[in-house]
Amino acid sequence: MPWPTEEPLDPASMLAEIKVVRREGVTRLRHLDVPLLRRAAACVADPPPASWPMAVERTLRTAVELLGEGDLRQAAEFSLGLAPALRSRAAADRRRLAAEVYGVSTERFRKFQEGMVLNQVAEQVCWVAANGAAARPRTLAERAAPLPAPDLQHQRAELRGAGRHARVVLHIHPVELLRGVDVVVAPTNTHLSLPGPYKASVGAALRRAAAVRDASGTVVEDPLQEGLTAWRREHRLAHGAVAPGTVVSTPSGALAGQGVRRVYHAAVAIPRTGSNDYDVLPRDVAAAASGALSLMAREAPLFDPPLRSICFALLGAGRGGLPVQESVSALWPTLAAAVAAGREVHLVMRRPASAGTLLRVLDGRRVEGAGEPAAYRCDEVVEGTW
Repeated sequence: MPWPTEEPLDPASMLAEIKVVRREGVTRLRHLDVPLLRRAAACVADPPPASWPMAVERTLRTAVELLGEGDLRQAAEFSLGLAPALRSRAAADRRRLAAEVYGVSTERFRKFQEGMVLNQVAEQVCWVAANGAAARPRTLAERAAPLPAPDLQHQRAELRGAGRHARVVLHIHPVELLRGVDVVVAPTNTHLSLPGPYKASVGAALRRAAAVRDASGTVVEDPLQEGLTAWRREHRLAHGAVAPGTVVSTPSGALAGQGVRRVYHAAVAIPRTGSNDYDVLPRDVAAAASGALSLMAREAPLFDPPLRSICFALLGAGRGGLPVQESVSALWPTLAAAVAAGREVHLVMRRPASAGTLLRVLDGRRVEGAGEPAAYRCDEVVEGTW
């Protein structure tokens, strides 16, 4: 129950303790001096003395959930290590992922957005403490249960029509958190030059995640860029751009540890001379998507077991400036074709807002009475209309 006589918790003081948790991580809660967080957790439930770290983590999760869907909540989850697969990640990695949510550099995020994000968490923790168990009603059994392992943020949809019926999984999280997907299709420019690993883009994130490091953390292999360079050498293309829509396959490097076996680089971004901008045409996205599926068909039997699952990023919807709905429209015929070929199909997008746009567009094609997961007609889209 809420405290009867003590002064209400101060968000500014709470913020100082939340910053400690951000720096040290939730796995070290038992070793941290966080009396205000412990007091807040006790206002929601009265845990046994030995289990106070679990109660504090549950309180932090409740506070973050109250931020609602969107960038703020996702950045908070990444910063504090509450997102899937991030509990034991280093503070620098968590900060970098949180910065990518806002599409800014790590340093800019540290100076500007991070304080706002953590301050909002502190405000919500104080609100949770003030409202006690009413902040998030739970049964006694739920309170006694251990913290469930968090699931990745997924939406599942079905494609139906033209004799096709299969599920597509929408992943709403950074691309480098993908697991168990054979092939990842990511956008690149027509010069096959990946962005620096310090950048905030799909290509940069995959390059970082695929890098092979020694025991000290130093990068000793850069398999994605090295693979693209080797492809150029093999095809005697030392200089210049490739045709838009070209797809190049490279090894996945360290991503193999997550079940990702190949990375396909879709050359859809055409650099504008004398600027940092790109042009992306829907027809090139469609050509690259189709080319990726054809390449997978050729490479599949070379692996044991054969390649079966493929995940597309939203090609051209980042720096390329292509609206989400146009990127998906260009991808859709290939998604339907992949379904028809018996492939397991995935889409990955970092921002919940992008997934919301996609689902709103698809809602007009929903099959009545389909239940959950929602089913959408794909026959008209296969013919090339949206």
